[in-house]
Amino acid sequence: MSKVLHCQGLVKKYQQGPQTTEVLKGLDLSVEQGELVAVVGSSGCGKSTFLHLAGALDTPTSGQVTIDGVDIYQLSAKKRARFRNEKIGFIYQFHHLMMEFSAVENVAMPLLIRGDSPKKAKQQAEVMLEKVGLSHRLSHRPSQLSGGERQRVAIARALVTKPSLVLADEPTGNLDFDTAEQIFTLIRKLNESEGTSFVVVTHDLTLASRMDRQMNLDHGQLVAMADAE
Repeated sequence: MSKVLHCQGLVKKYQQGPQTTEVLKGLDLSVEQGELVAVVGSSGCGKSTFLHLAGALDTPTSGQVTIDGVDIYQLSAKKRARFRNEKIGFIYQFHHLMMEFSAVENVAMPLLIRGDSPKKAKQQAEVMLEKVGLSHRLSHRPSQLSGGERQRVAIARALVTKPSLVLADEPTGNLDFDTAEQIFTLIRKLNESEGTSFVVVTHDLTLASRMDRQMNLDHGQLVAMADAE
């Protein structure tokens, strides 16, 4: 298997006046193609910071992130944005859908941004929405959808560009138990059918235990959870 994500020696420091806070302290992580990895840790430990660095949304103080063999922080800002659009999908706790657009328009947006024709983008968005079980909701706006349906649209949007890597920040944290179960089952199904690698940040240890590998972010570094198989 090939490495989709490789983080080496990631350090992130924040400066507030004379005070320096080091959130990540030489973090290392490799994720194989098709792997589903959970990252857990206490609130404020730096999980979101890690995802932002892994997803080319922020710049590390030092260290390296490669995705599909490309050192993303050696790219220009413009090339990095294009790379992010093509190679990385994001799912958040809150869906971040554009409320004035329909489900199919929301899912098509990343394709339109990268320059696909509106017709092609719409067709691919419809296929992806069918895969997440929402072919009957194409024209519905987010206000007309349930919380679980909104998150399904967000997952479809993350996967529509066929990224190598999907980064998910508490994707079930805003859902009730049954809906969260449905969303996890969907993520696992798409992981297997699409061959996409997922890194999922979660507080839910039950959810984490069902993934291929569990990592704990502690004192700025990732370590394998002691109870992981």
